[in-house]
Amino acid sequence: MEKNKGGIKLLLIGGSAGSLDVLMQVMPALPLLETIAIVIVLHRKSSDDSMLEALLTAKSKTPVRETEDKAPIQPGSVYVAPADYHLLFETDGRLSLDDSEKVNYSRPSIDVSFESAAAAYGNKTTAILLSGANNDGTNGLTAIQGAGGITAVQKPESAEMAFMPAHAISHTTPDYLLDPAEMVDFIVNLDQLS
Repeated sequence: MEKNKGGIKLLLIGGSAGSLDVLMQVMPALPLLETIAIVIVLHRKSSDDSMLEALLTAKSKTPVRETEDKAPIQPGSVYVAPADYHLLFETDGRLSLDDSEKVNYSRPSIDVSFESAAAAYGNKTTAILLSGANNDGTNGLTAIQGAGGITAVQKPESAEMAFMPAHAISHTTPDYLLDPAEMVDFIVNLDQLS
């Protein structure tokens, strides 16, 4: 299947334990990204408030928008999966929130969001899987690859919690292995990837 020629529409970043530090390195270093929507899916406690969104708003040049049910996805925006909801993608370009059972002990689940994005956006999807302590994200990366999207995984040796990226590498063949310093160039140059 042809990789996402013609530009990337959606960049997903998924992670768990140790991934916030990576985001705090990557997001401030990114320029304003006007042609890509970034969606961040991190494992969060159900009691989390909007602290993550506030941190990203302060650190990101690309505006962080509130993630609401049925909200349209807009390029040039960052969306964060809210605590205690799975984040889904609809084929009409909208987000939806779902409070069904946890997957991989998590809600939001990275797999659920990645698989939904693969179904809705196909080869216009790119995903990066970061640090974490369980196997969430592996099935989602497989779905994105199957749809012709691009996948990247944090190099386990650079991860605070190496299990999640190591599991993904052992069960899939990511297109890219990146440390946090390499992620900025990767994201900035998404339009040139094929």
